[in-house]
Amino acid sequence: MTTTTTRADSIINAGWIIPVNARRETLTNHSLVIQHGQIVDLLPTTEVDQHYHSDQRHDLPKHLLIPGLVNAHGHAAMTLFRGLADDLPLMSWLQDHIWPAEAQWVNEEFVHDGTQLAMLEMLRSGTTTFSDMYFFPDVAARAVHDARMRCQISFPILDFPTAWARDADDYIHKGLELFDDFGSQQLINIAFGPHAPYTVSDAPLQRVITLAEELDCAVQIHLHETAQELRDAFLADRRRPLQRLNELGLLSPRLQCVHMTQLDDRDIQLLRQNNCHVVHCPNSNLKLASGFCPTAKLHGAGINVALGTDGAASNNRLDLLGEMRTAALLAKAVSHDASAIDAHSALEMATINGARALGIEEVTGSLEQGKAADIAAIDLSAIESQPLYNPLSQLVYATDPSQVSHVWVNGELLLSERKALTLDATRILSRAQSWADKISARP
Repeated sequence: MTTTTTRADSIINAGWIIPVNARRETLTNHSLVIQHGQIVDLLPTTEVDQHYHSDQRHDLPKHLLIPGLVNAHGHAAMTLFRGLADDLPLMSWLQDHIWPAEAQWVNEEFVHDGTQLAMLEMLRSGTTTFSDMYFFPDVAARAVHDARMRCQISFPILDFPTAWARDADDYIHKGLELFDDFGSQQLINIAFGPHAPYTVSDAPLQRVITLAEELDCAVQIHLHETAQELRDAFLADRRRPLQRLNELGLLSPRLQCVHMTQLDDRDIQLLRQNNCHVVHCPNSNLKLASGFCPTAKLHGAGINVALGTDGAASNNRLDLLGEMRTAALLAKAVSHDASAIDAHSALEMATINGARALGIEEVTGSLEQGKAADIAAIDLSAIESQPLYNPLSQLVYATDPSQVSHVWVNGELLLSERKALTLDATRILSRAQSWADKISARP
């Protein structure tokens, strides 16, 4: 009797798959079947040929497949400022070095080249989705579209002028144009990005609240990042920044709160009551000595915690694998509990939690039927991964970006054997060196 099999666009056979599902499974010798950019099946490799055939097959017996990582906060173009002003506290770093450098150098060309460099780095470390908040977001969006990654573009809003806009009204006006230009793009979402409570006054924030509800989109803001931020806010009007935002009506399931290193029990209660998301950037917070986000407490309160790298100027890497490891270790140290944020919880923070924070958990963040085929393949045959007792443990505590071999977004292979297929690495590196030569030669 002849058995009829279903044609698929591609089949990936892997040694291990961690789908990041409710059962917290680690599957051995399983296969993913992809059709029209979606996962249509996940089944044992011994059974795949009974049901499917495809001209595109990837046999990866020594590899682990995981959902593509979700970098829920960053400033992509700032890769071109990597290492420019290290070993400084946040406000000195920002006011004395970064803002002046941005005023001198940031333009459309800078943003295009820096965003491409960031995407190349992120793909090579397993990231398929990222959130970007930076100037000239239209330029970044076009670069993302061409590279075919998945992205949330959070256009910046500030009270003062920059190279991109004059004042808060101008930022919002230009940001609204992004919705017209990119609102229908499958891989790009537009969000509001008020920079921080100390750089955006009440009136623009109230406009953001109204517009975000009308457009049904997210809001991302730097919040409770340093003790100095809280001291200054309390001296100004006797309120903590989170209290002020709550009274304005900004706290909601749309809100992505970035950093959150300075939290007390009342803050955590406000976040829980309003179903806000927290985006934890552990390496940036450590490097700038900003403080510690109490992730174990947030996790225990049922608050969704995602991971971000922040910009390469304050990290200095866009390596979400490293963020995952640091987040797990830091949570243990801060809470004095070695079981706090276990390996699977850390992976959830880097995948499904990030997708949930960005409002796309129905699309990506796990490897399940009906979801987009956003996948990272990691070679576990490396010396650094031996001996291999537990693929999940090796992933979180021992894996380096150099082990990421393949990356798919929406079923399309974007990285193959560490070679980017939609980004010109040679040109990107040449442009990065050109910027470094100009910036290092500044008077």
